[in-house]
Amino acid sequence: MWTSRKQGAPAVGGARGQTTKARGDAAEDAALAHLQRQGLALVQRNYKTPGRGGGEVDLIMRERDGTLVFVEVRQRASARQGGAGGSITALKQRRIVFAARHFLLQLGSEPPCRFDVVLIEGAPGTTSAPAATRIEWLRAAFDASGAF
Repeated sequence: MWTSRKQGAPAVGGARGQTTKARGDAAEDAALAHLQRQGLALVQRNYKTPGRGGGEVDLIMRERDGTLVFVEVRQRASARQGGAGGSITALKQRRIVFAARHFLLQLGSEPPCRFDVVLIEGAPGTTSAPAATRIEWLRAAFDASGAF
């Protein structure tokens, strides 16, 4: 029977048998906990636009001042080949901005917004090397002006 990583099959070379989805979920959990410790409140997790070819926002958070923060979470085991930050391409940014605009249309009014990135180097949620996990929060990592 044919399987894919989306169906839960372990990724080739996956850390300790974890699926790609499980590693992504652990990274998002670590990023969410980090942002909440900094005073942000969760609005929504994994917001997706309907249909194919749309976009997704990993975390939508709210600052104490009311600013909506659209957060992309990127995790890599090491900094080789550009690390987590090197994987946020212009196309990825456009898809995040597209999803954010779709989300904002549902609100009726547009609060102040920004696009942040949380970079995670290492493997969050593992017991073998929790001290090796590094979380870096980049505020206003990109903006919507050059996305379209």
